Amino acid sequence: MEDNQSLGSALQHHGLTQAELADQVNAQLIRAGHEGTVGDRTVRNWLTGKTKWPHARQRHALEAVFGCTAEELGFRPPAGQGRCINASEDPVRRRNFLAATSATTAAVAAPLLGIPTRVGASDVFRLRNALDALMELDDARGGHEALEQAALAGAAEALHKQRLGATQRIRLRLFSVAADYTATAAWSALDARRGERAEALLGRALYLAGMAQDPVAELRVWNSYAMLAHQRGGHLQAVDSGLAAQSTAVTRRDPFFASLAYARTAVGHANLGDRQAALRSLGRAQELLVKTRPHEARPSWAAFYGVAELTAITAIVRDRIGDSAEAEAASHQALASIPEQFRRNRALATARLALAQLHQRDIDQACTTASHAFELMSGSPLPGRMRFLLGDFHRDLITLAPTAAIAQEWADRYRSEWRRP
Repeated sequence: MEDNQSLGSALQHHGLTQAELADQVNAQLIRAGHEGTVGDRTVRNWLTGKTKWPHARQRHALEAVFGCTAEELGFRPPAGQGRCINASEDPVRRRNFLAATSATTAAVAAPLLGIPTRVGASDVFRLRNALDALMELDDARGGHEALEQAALAGAAEALHKQRLGATQRIRLRLFSVAADYTATAAWSALDARRGERAEALLGRALYLAGMAQDPVAELRVWNSYAMLAHQRGGHLQAVDSGLAAQSTAVTRRDPFFASLAYARTAVGHANLGDRQAALRSLGRAQELLVKTRPHEARPSWAAFYGVAELTAITAIVRDRIGDSAEAEAASHQALASIPEQFRRNRALATARLALAQLHQRDIDQACTTASHAFELMSGSPLPGRMRFLLGDFHRDLITLAPTAAIAQEWADRYRSEWRRP
């Protein structure tokens, strides 16, 4: 088995890592209407020569990325098999695939042909607009695989264009866009409770944020790291991630982001049972939010945070430290102010309200409230975080009222909704 030196040289020429090549091939596959299933192992198999002739879709995606044929990239068909033996590889289908990816192909091939290519602010603006659309989808439905793949395709395109940037400033902005797209993919995995995938993507997003010299993107990643640590029960790590978010440069100049960092740290302290630290961080988050400049432009991913979200976080903190009545009051306040388009967040706040009522032994009201969470998400699959939160409610309900008739009715509804795709 011999290494594929031609592919290795192409990677080096374009300044791509194996992970970046996988992202870019997946982006091409998604653009052509296929699933993006290429991972690091697939790329390693290409480079080591273990895979000598990739699947037709992958070959065409590779050709689109590098602007040359699979044979020029060092791949060889099995003996006696030509490129057109397989009907799926006929010239018409190949032309259709390349047409579907023509914009990216031209961007990559142009430097090889000596054609000057300029990437400027309009490209950054277009990519940011597309990211905003993904965030709107997340607000309504929550994290899911299609959202993750679309975000990774956006990151791949931003990195393509970064290498062609007209100025250093544009290149940094494109690194920032790529970091935000990758953080969006990580958030989607986190919301779906796919912890290992989220962790890998967060590491990638933090690297890109550093390359972009973008403290806002760094804060976003640390905020997600804190939530991932909470999901895994690593509450001390969640506090450390919150403190890392507090230390990013943006918190010194914008109280909005500082407030978010303190709020996330408060949840970590509450989960550790440190009442005073939790309330101190929560109070600091509230003080800073009052100082926020309300009309200042901020990235779309941060649109969820404000008075309503901080009130919802207050409900979480209060319930965790045993102040269930205060948690219920905060949940009611949050639901009165969370915008309608944040459907997933409203459903989560509703489930939190149900937990606060349950912890006060108001069984009937808690079950009725918890059922509203299902209704809010009607028509969409339940995101992983929602499933786990409702699972927490179910376990507490069985513990506190195992024989209550309404508890049995809710359990039947819960099992039915859990099976919903």
